[in-house]
Amino acid sequence: MAELNSDGGGGGKKGGKVRSKKQSTRVDMTPMVDLMFLLITFFMLTTTLAKPQAMDLAMPDKDDKNKDEQLDVADTRTMTVLLGSKNKIEWFVGLADNPISAPTVEDYGKNGIRKAIIEKSKDIKASTGKDMIVIIKPSDKSNYKNLVDILDEMKITNIKQYAIVDINTPEIELLKRDGVY
Repeated sequence: MAELNSDGGGGGKKGGKVRSKKQSTRVDMTPMVDLMFLLITFFMLTTTLAKPQAMDLAMPDKDDKNKDEQLDVADTRTMTVLLGSKNKIEWFVGLADNPISAPTVEDYGKNGIRKAIIEKSKDIKASTGKDMIVIIKPSDKSNYKNLVDILDEMKITNIKQYAIVDINTPEIELLKRDGVY
């Protein structure tokens, strides 16, 4: 609480100028400190901490004896997604030198690659009766955010089979041709 001290002020001598007594104020900060600690503990206990978000990703074993063994998959049910520069994606169905659908440059998001994945997945499911397999090939010009974004798209579109593979020379030439590399 605040208190007023009335000691000390005017002159103690007789005669001379008459001065009014000056009163000094002193504010007791103890209740303010108590209130501060109560507020800090209240906000610490009532706020929720941000939980880290992580995606489960199945990776092959390091000591797998069948490393060189490749799985043959029909070209008609594989969609290859090439991650280029400037947040652009180029995709096609089939092989790079003989694609079934023409290579198309898209953006990320629901009107870009997500729409293409959903449409092609439905087409492949209707024609072959099997699920589509997506092959993701990041280029040297793509960044880590692009890879995370395409993995998010795989989760959103419910693609069960996808793989991250190294990009090869014909696909880099395809990206250069379309100005995405």
